[in-house]
Amino acid sequence: MSFSDLHLSSSLLLALQKEGYTLPYPIQSEAIPPILNGKDVLGIAKTGSGKTAAYVLPILAKLEKRIAFTNREVPVLVLVPTRELAMQVAMVVGQFAKYLKTRVKTLAVYGGVSINPQMQAMNQVQILVATPGRLLDLVDNNAVKLSKVDLLVLDEADKMLNLGFKKEMDHIIRLLPTNRQNLLFSATLSEDLASLSAILLDNAVTIKIDAAENEPKLIDQTAFLVAADRKGPLLRYLITSQNIHQALVFTSSTYKADNVANKLRKNDIEAAAIHGKKSQSARTKTLKQFKSNKLRVLVTTDLLARGIDIEALPYVINYELPRSPKDFIHRVGRTGRAGEKGMAISLVTEDQLHHFKVIQKKMGQWTELIDSSDFDLKGY
Repeated sequence: MSFSDLHLSSSLLLALQKEGYTLPYPIQSEAIPPILNGKDVLGIAKTGSGKTAAYVLPILAKLEKRIAFTNREVPVLVLVPTRELAMQVAMVVGQFAKYLKTRVKTLAVYGGVSINPQMQAMNQVQILVATPGRLLDLVDNNAVKLSKVDLLVLDEADKMLNLGFKKEMDHIIRLLPTNRQNLLFSATLSEDLASLSAILLDNAVTIKIDAAENEPKLIDQTAFLVAADRKGPLLRYLITSQNIHQALVFTSSTYKADNVANKLRKNDIEAAAIHGKKSQSARTKTLKQFKSNKLRVLVTTDLLARGIDIEALPYVINYELPRSPKDFIHRVGRTGRAGEKGMAISLVTEDQLHHFKVIQKKMGQWTELIDSSDFDLKGY
């Protein structure tokens, strides 16, 4: 199937051609037709499978046909869990919208920055991409009204449930008109997400894209059994001895992220930490440095496990295992994207062995565990 088979406009087909898109991903070929037909959709597909374009393209196709827009009453609302994902979704919209014959104004709003510029930019917005808390701040300030939203998207819907947005989400849903199209997209399907979809979706088309059995394995995984007090030296040993560059290292807390990054810098490895306690300007600057390969290592929390698309990221390192197997899947999914090979490395302590087995069982993939007790880590 080609994009031309999906009944997209000539402007969007030109945009896809200009941006180097050749054939649609499975989630795109299955989701775009029902979205264009006004159906509610629940889309489940792995990280890096093209979910954002799967809803952005038909939304733009719908907006192309609309002429009048009421000021501060947005027709399309996309809710996301993090600032970074908000910016990324807005970037994807802009990537395609610039080729349209009609102007489509998109705005990403999120906390951590001044609300005033976002309030001033709200005029004539057609696609509002927002984190729940900042959206409610804007509603409270009469900067935006949700009474005319006719299309709602929840991107990374399961993560929004896990991050404690339920109270805010309930409030937002009450502000929306009951007659609207709803789209839920996620990389994993949990019981909470199934419950939410039952409440939000009406006669929905459910799309679940599983990896094909003959799909090439783009992510090589390896794990090292290590004593807790040797984790730091082992991390520095692996980075140095394997000449690792552009590695995304995951920790369990902001304190640990800062600590690991500091230790790497003290050992002459260019590194920085990025997490929710950093200012938005600092996060943006650090991420830009990492993407441009000016930083060898970026240390983070699960903040970046979803929603950050770093082209051809070669390494993901789990310095600490996440609590949830789903979070492990999303961490590892930062690499091995768009046909590029990637490496995922996990550091596992003895008391985490059972948890690591649970993670592997959930993934349906078993990883060799290398005992690092004999590694000479002196000097690292």
